[in-house]
Amino acid sequence: MNARAALFDLYGDHLRSRGGRASVAALVRLLAPLDIAGPAVRTAVSRMVRQGWLAPARLPQGPGYEATAKCVRRLDETAMRIYRVETITWNGRWHILVVEPVRERPRRERLRADLAFIGYAPLTESTWIGPRPSPELDGVLAAEGARADRFEAALDGDPAALAARAWDLGGVGAAYEEWLSRAVDLVGGLPADASDDRAFATRSRLVHGWRNFLFRDPGLPADLLPPGWPGEKARAYFEREAARLLPAAAAFVDRHLTLTEPQEAKEPAS
Repeated sequence: MNARAALFDLYGDHLRSRGGRASVAALVRLLAPLDIAGPAVRTAVSRMVRQGWLAPARLPQGPGYEATAKCVRRLDETAMRIYRVETITWNGRWHILVVEPVRERPRRERLRADLAFIGYAPLTESTWIGPRPSPELDGVLAAEGARADRFEAALDGDPAALAARAWDLGGVGAAYEEWLSRAVDLVGGLPADASDDRAFATRSRLVHGWRNFLFRDPGLPADLLPPGWPGEKARAYFEREAARLLPAAAAFVDRHLTLTEPQEAKEPAS
């Protein structure tokens, strides 16, 4: 787990519900159980400021950083997908995007990555499909100055077969099985009397591994998935263990958020 990814997890999993801000020293302390050193935290924070995810903030505990509006939107959307609160349904119609060509390669690659993240898959270089309109779509297109015509349509054929062609469901299913095996080993290695910092670290690694599926699994409804989809068994395990470890992890976060920043902790350059 690198520092930037760990910070996104920390803000999304704990700090968003606590005002979305923390002192520099608290960020360093909170990521220490993950073996992420202070200089790496400060470098990652500076990078996230430049990218518009965090903004400097003066806190009672000392200099710190708060999630920007852009970051809050992404964290909330991510949380809805990580901690799914309702059954995914489908009306049988696809959301189709025909994206105008983006000439610059870096912009084109960022756009492709972001469309995949919010649940779309390419049928051709310019045509993408998703099982539903994403609330993040407007922001993704605007960020790269891109434009897309949008349609809704029903397929004249087998929609599950189309989903299997558009997404690598076999690969995603295998990744779920591998994740579950490793997650069982990770959680099983935590003693029953583990300290709250160890519970925090274990839960953080559990959430981080699960969060990676946001980049692979589009969150398709059951109608479009193969029988015996391993993602459901993996989700049940994740939700149970993440909830079980949350009280101890939350206690660790609360304790370190309220400490006064030591004199040697310095604000990273932005």
